[in-house]
Parts: sequence; structure tokens; C-alpha cells
Amino acid sequence: MGDEKTIAELVRIFFAAFTSAADCDARLDDLRGVFLPAALIIRTCGGEPTVYDVDGFIAPRRELLTSGELTDFAEWEVAGRTEIYGDIAQHFCTYAKSWRRDGELHTGRGAKTLQFVRTLAGWRISAVAWDDERVAEAEVAA
Repeated sequence: MGDEKTIAELVRIFFAAFTSAADCDARLDDLRGVFLPAALIIRTCGGEPTVYDVDGFIAPRRELLTSGELTDFAEWEVAGRTEIYGDIAQHFCTYAKSWRRDGELHTGRGAKTLQFVRTLAGWRISAVAWDDERVAEAEVAA
């Protein structure tokens, strides 16, 4: 498998983990195999970013996706591009998500950047950063 296909598969595994289906635990566990052990995951939200290590990122998402608080949760890539230079790569993409809370449908979208490095074991994610789209106050009032 070529580098681009390998990285595309890692991106697929990453997004597939965030679906509240029967095998959610297994898919979340699979994330550890695609990350470097010391990878950083960073969430921006218009204020101070939140920085996670791999386990600190997985644990709250496992709770949210398996507790029943959210149902029918899914997150997927909408469009993206990958750039590779030697043993480093970057994938920048937009994504969408939907879920139900208390029976009410919610949706969202945003952008993610995933950084990759080639290791002796193959490509691994070294960092992820994302920003959810924020609804403008004018849109909320409308």
C-alpha cells in the first residue's frame, strides 16, 4: 500500500472511532495503534486550547459515546487533502457530525489537521488539532 493510501486508512480509522455503534469500544481502542504514544491532541474553541494525551483524549469520548447520553453519534470527513514530504505528512480536512440528545437531532462541522510521521512500524499520527465551527450570534438570533 502506498503512502497516500496508508495515511487515508489512518484518517478513516480516526473518524470511524467516533460513531456510537455496538463496536464503539473496539474502534476507540484501535486509535492507540494509529497514534504515537506521546501524540498531542488539541481542541480549540475560541478560547484557551485544551491539550490531551492519547488516553486523556480517548477516555471522555468513550464515556460520551457509550453512556447513552448521546445516541446516533457519527462524525465523518467531508473533504480533505494530504501532503507528504519524506517521513512527515499532513492531512487537512473539513468534517461534519450529527447526534441525538434527548431525542433531539443536533449537527455540527469544523476542520481538523492531522500530522503524521513515518516510524519503523509505519505511519503514525503525531498530532491532531481541530476547531468546531461556531455559530455566529446573528445566526442564533435569526
